Amino acid sequence: MLSKVYSAAIHGIEALPVTIEVASGKRVGFFIVGLPDAAVKESYHRIIQALHHTGFEYPRRRTVINLAPADIKKEGASFDLPMAIGYLLASKEVEVEENLSEYMFLGELALDGSVLPVTGALPAAVKARELGYRRLIVPEANVTEAAVVNRLEVFGVSTLAEAVSLLKGESDLQPTRINTRALFEEESETFDFDFAEVKGQESVKRAFEVACAGGHNILMSGPPGAGKSMMAKRLPSILPPLTMSEALETTKIHSVAGKLRRGSMLMTRRPFRTPHHTVSPVALVGGGTNPMPGEISLAHNGVLFLDEFPEFPRQVLEVLRQPIEDREITVSRAKYTVNYPASVMLVASMNPCPCGYYGHPRRRCTCAPGAVARYMNKISGPLLDRIDIQVEIEPLEFDAMATRENAESSEAIRKRVIAARNIQIQRFQAEPGIHSNAQMNSRLLHKYAWPDAEGLANLKERMERLSMSARAFDRILRVARTIADLDNATRLQAPTEAGYREALQAAAVAPIQPKHLAEAIGYRSLDRASYGQLY
Repeated sequence: MLSKVYSAAIHGIEALPVTIEVASGKRVGFFIVGLPDAAVKESYHRIIQALHHTGFEYPRRRTVINLAPADIKKEGASFDLPMAIGYLLASKEVEVEENLSEYMFLGELALDGSVLPVTGALPAAVKARELGYRRLIVPEANVTEAAVVNRLEVFGVSTLAEAVSLLKGESDLQPTRINTRALFEEESETFDFDFAEVKGQESVKRAFEVACAGGHNILMSGPPGAGKSMMAKRLPSILPPLTMSEALETTKIHSVAGKLRRGSMLMTRRPFRTPHHTVSPVALVGGGTNPMPGEISLAHNGVLFLDEFPEFPRQVLEVLRQPIEDREITVSRAKYTVNYPASVMLVASMNPCPCGYYGHPRRRCTCAPGAVARYMNKISGPLLDRIDIQVEIEPLEFDAMATRENAESSEAIRKRVIAARNIQIQRFQAEPGIHSNAQMNSRLLHKYAWPDAEGLANLKERMERLSMSARAFDRILRVARTIADLDNATRLQAPTEAGYREALQAAAVAPIQPKHLAEAIGYRSLDRASYGQLY
């Protein structure tokens, strides 16, 4: 007899439908075809032991399982449960009245028949709803993750017997229902770190505010102990909250990578990834024998913080160039090609020289002649060009450290960042895929970020003096547009909703002023041709 059960395979961060056909006939043998990997082939042993411990007869007849389409590689143990269900139906061990064409199954089987969690439950749920499936059966540990998809009945089962009982109509198990939007909106925005705890460094805080308001990449250069890492850890507290679509896309990536905590639902905070400088290129961009998202994609819609920037191998740093520009990673290998989203805010920190004290007001640099230039050359010019904001951090004076007064809180800064982002949302509402100033292309720069004659003249003079590139020109305009948005955000107060909308529309097309350009140019401190030439 032939039975058909439906499941899904993960490709990149998307799910592809898989039809599991099981044929049971005369003779003896158990065969799995359809391009299975080693984990899928080994499912035979898990299935027969799970059937035995659950009280069913394990395969004693010729059983052929086909995973269609046959030209897509099937990986992982998530096909165990649907293959076991398919065998029970094909061998007439179980008869159900339900229409199984409306069901999708995912789950790994333990030898005692329990159903273990799998990766990629959320992308599978999204695909199930897209293809019109009515019900999805997943491991109990994955049910809250998959249930965030509405218009789909999601059941969490803990054993094979429980899944069979549900199909036979003998179980009172109810689908898990989650009010996704309500829970998402009620999630408290509490953070472990706050900028109120940071003494001094007002210019650096301002640079962070501009970077978060426009989604710009930022590089900090300063001596040891100046507060680079400490301030970077506080960045999530001033970033705007995730939108529902961003949260869904971010959660899908972490679901595929197996990074979600058990029982978790949508991610409500922007990710903050901090890979060590010994990270490999594959770990950073993704891929591998069984392709998985890398650190860049895990930081999608969030922050990728690279501490001790020049200590990363040159080969690792260079792989950042294309993702930073295109906001997408294409991993191409002989046997597969996958695309991973990579819209990240790159935050990097570094010392100004190997000893750390080049340019220090009180300590002398002990580096050998040429050491500073060689140290800076570890970061290529094309990569440095792609970092919008470059700031130098000065060591803190004692009086600033000893003060007991708190600085401006993250909440106050975040309000201005959100107001500036609202201006950008209004500006780019007709531009698909563009959500912030950092994503503007040349056409949008000419439309929304072009300075007046005075601003162009000032920009020309500074660019010629500092020998800046054409890419730096674009970066300066993007940052200037964000500074103008922050300036205009202070005038967005309106007594009515209609008045607020009109204020947003006016701010979205407000011109860039010379003072905005001057501040943006000041954030290109490492573009100086003379930097590091004294040693």
